[in-house]
Amino acid sequence: MDGTARGPKVVAARSLVEAAYETIRHDILTGDLAPGTKLRFEMLRARYGVGASTLREALTRLVGEALVTSEEQRGFRVAPISIEDFADLTRTRRLIEVEALRQSIVFGDDLWEAGLVAAFHRLSKVEEKLPDAPERQQDEFEERNRDFHRALIAACPSRWLKHMHAILFQQSERYRRIALCDRTVPRDVHTEHKAVLEAALARDVDLACRLEGEHIERTLEVLNELVASKALPLRS
Repeated sequence: MDGTARGPKVVAARSLVEAAYETIRHDILTGDLAPGTKLRFEMLRARYGVGASTLREALTRLVGEALVTSEEQRGFRVAPISIEDFADLTRTRRLIEVEALRQSIVFGDDLWEAGLVAAFHRLSKVEEKLPDAPERQQDEFEERNRDFHRALIAACPSRWLKHMHAILFQQSERYRRIALCDRTVPRDVHTEHKAVLEAALARDVDLACRLEGEHIERTLEVLNELVASKALPLRS
């Protein structure tokens, strides 16, 4: 009887934590909560309308995702970003994703090809809208971009490569969003994706892996150009 009585309350509490986690995470990724921001509970309660215990659990999850830092007796803070950090992320992601793509092309079957084509089609629909208003499209683009890159490596038999790719892809998201909304450095993301797709479907492993590596590196190049022009004050 006691377990049944507590059940709905437990579910409600978990739902509150999940909602707080998703909302805070989104605000960090979009920059609404800027890197380095002190996450004081008073401010968070007023902003999100939930209690301290809910916030603490949500923030602890975000610490596990490296989007929030926690210091003993100093509370929580939005994790900082820097061009040096993104360079490290980019190099590591390139190593993991290119190898996962290589294996995926070797082992991929007709179902893999169909999933890849479908993911590219969905991505293309949002990429058509990017030039006009990238700020309004960034959530949908990020979701479909993630699905496309996941589809590229879907046939890779190594669960650890795919697991590490998911972590690195997520960690790069804040930087990708910055590069996506910039209009000063020319870039045709759709053409980059299409070239990788065509090489993968042609089973040209070397070309697909080279193009994918260049595609991953291009975001870093964009941010480096912005930093060099002082349009983006990214520092460690």
